[in-house]
Amino acid sequence: MRQTPLINPKGTRATAPKKPRQGCSRLQAHLRVLAFLLGGGLLAACGAPVKEAAVTPAAPTPPDCQPAAEDDPVVGNWLNKRQQKGVTGELRTLFTLKADGSMLFTEQLKRPRQPSQGINESGCWSREGQSVVLRTYTSNGVPVDIDDPIYTNRYRIGALQTDELLLIDAFGQELRTQRTSPGYRLPF
Repeated sequence: MRQTPLINPKGTRATAPKKPRQGCSRLQAHLRVLAFLLGGGLLAACGAPVKEAAVTPAAPTPPDCQPAAEDDPVVGNWLNKRQQKGVTGELRTLFTLKADGSMLFTEQLKRPRQPSQGINESGCWSREGQSVVLRTYTSNGVPVDIDDPIYTNRYRIGALQTDELLLIDAFGQELRTQRTSPGYRLPF
């Protein structure tokens, strides 16, 4: 852009003051617009209604366990070790049926040269005629939906002796268990 000569009151030539660069004024204008929009956005956010958090109903509280009948021969720790078709390794199941009606159910897959994998469940157990009913309330330390039938397992008692208990599950699979010491736990 050419500058036009100006004549000042003294009669000398002067040049017009330089105009600011066009790029800078555009940048400044954009920054002003951006600041305005951000400020307006903050004001709008402050005045926005607050949404209340969705209230999820509390999970049903598991009922208290009912104590087993006095001197019930099923009370104790019962261990089953078995091979299952299609599974590499040995399955170990430990039923801990306590006199207060609480139970622990631990199932573990033991494979050579690999760490054991397993599940630990707790809840209540009861006798219903010739059956043992396990009701799981926590699985691996997490509360479960106690209304879901998958967490209720019924085993028919096929045979019961002092140190042996034959349990038959709903699918007809026989679990031949041996009584173990009261504090026995499956080794990992």
